[in-house]
Amino acid sequence: MRDEQLNNQRNDINLSKSRNNKKLTSMLWLPLIALMALLQCSAAVEFTFDLADNAEDCFYEEISRNTSAYFEFQVSAGGQQDVDVTLKDPQNKIIYSLSRATFDSHQFTAETTGVYTACFSNKFSAFSHKIVYVDFQVGEEPSLPGVDEHATVLTQMETSSQAIHKALNDILDAQTHHRLREAQGRKRAEDINQRVMIWASLETVTVVLIGLIQIWVLRNFFTDRKPSQARYGRL
Repeated sequence: MRDEQLNNQRNDINLSKSRNNKKLTSMLWLPLIALMALLQCSAAVEFTFDLADNAEDCFYEEISRNTSAYFEFQVSAGGQQDVDVTLKDPQNKIIYSLSRATFDSHQFTAETTGVYTACFSNKFSAFSHKIVYVDFQVGEEPSLPGVDEHATVLTQMETSSQAIHKALNDILDAQTHHRLREAQGRKRAEDINQRVMIWASLETVTVVLIGLIQIWVLRNFFTDRKPSQARYGRL
C-alpha cells in the first residue's frame, strides 16, 4: 500500500510539472507570436537605392482616403549629397516639393484613394550619382494582438510584450542609423582611395620623368664632342 501511495504521489508530481512546463512554454511563445503577427501587418516601405547622374526615379504607394502617411528620405552619399524631391497625389497634384535637399521628412493624410508618387531627381548633376535612403510608412502602427485590444489592466506578460516591441523598434531605428553612417563612411573611404591612387600615379610618373631627364643631362656632360661641333662652338 505504501509503495502504491508513493507511486501515485510521484505520478501526480510529474503530471503537475509537465503542466507547468507547458504553461511556461506557451507564455514564452506568446510574445513571439504577437510580434510576428505585428510584423506581417506592418505597412511600411524602407529601402536604399542608387540614383544615377542626370536621372530621375519614381516610386509608387497605394494609400486609402483619410489614411495618415509618413515620408522620409536622406542622401547618404554622392556629390554634394542633394536631390530634388516631389510627392504627388493620384490626380498628379504636387503635395510636397523640395529642391537640392539632403534630408527631410513629411507627414500627411491622404485626401483621396489612389496611387501616390514620390520622385527623386538628379538631373542637375551631370557627373555624380547619389545613394538615397527612403522610409515610407502608411497608416498607424497596428496594436499588438491580444495586448492593446482591451481596456483592462495589463498583465505582466502583456507589459513585457509591449516592452519587447518598443525595444525592437528602437533596435530597428539604431540599425538604420548605423547603416546610413556605414554607407557614408564607405563612400568617403572609396573617394579618398581613388584620389590617393591618382595622386600616387602622378607622383610615380613625375619621378620617372625626372629620372629620365637626369640621365639624359648626365650623358650629355660625359659625351665627347666631335671636332666640327667644337669648332662651331668656339665660333
